[in-house]
Amino acid sequence: MRTVRTGADAPARWYVFACGLFLFASCMLAASASAWVPYLSPLFSSALAPDPDAKLPAPTRYSFRAIHTTMMRGIEAPLRVKLEATVPAELGDVLAFYRNELGNLGWQEQTDDAVVAADHVQLAFLSPLGPATLQLGRNESGTSVNLVQRNQDAATRANVMPEPSQAKLVFSNIGDSEAVLTINQRTVKRAGGAQAVALDLPPGKYSYEMSVPGHSTATNTLSFAAGDTWELTVGRDGELWSPLQLY
Repeated sequence: MRTVRTGADAPARWYVFACGLFLFASCMLAASASAWVPYLSPLFSSALAPDPDAKLPAPTRYSFRAIHTTMMRGIEAPLRVKLEATVPAELGDVLAFYRNELGNLGWQEQTDDAVVAADHVQLAFLSPLGPATLQLGRNESGTSVNLVQRNQDAATRANVMPEPSQAKLVFSNIGDSEAVLTINQRTVKRAGGAQAVALDLPPGKYSYEMSVPGHSTATNTLSFAAGDTWELTVGRDGELWSPLQLY
């Protein structure tokens, strides 16, 4: 079956890994009301202080905070770490905090495609470990924060680093039955428990289809930016897991 997709046409190359991928994502959630002072406005104008215990730079004042870490067995360092938070402060104050803290850590802000508006910010950085992004948004509770850092060395050692200006899709089947993936006008079959395979793709938005005997065919779309690596996994029960961004 041919799939409908958008994005540039380019030859696709499939790779078979020497060993299967065993991937997991851990998510540690933390929420605290201790930062709230009842008799003050939830939007503070005072300077934000860094939390020394945060895995990625974050202010001590927050109403919600979560850390998501993507790991691969055999690789000690995370491939990708994402911080999500809501900070009860003005967007400009949060932006100033991150520019200062990230600069102190040696993160270099990239000016290409930077967006700094009254209600949202999108910035790219080059961190000592690899590329990183910062997204800020204005909401009723203050400012939302989405900070992502990718580890280029860990992704290279895990064999999931995309080619320059390309994206990569990893297809894993840890179930018992054969699974068939169709994407970008290519169809690939993987026996249950077989080694994972990866496909290099041009950046773009793709429709894909996954079929497993005894289960309804799953269809969905996935958007790839240059430098992204995503994984599609068929679980042990034959159900398709939600897409996971590895890098």
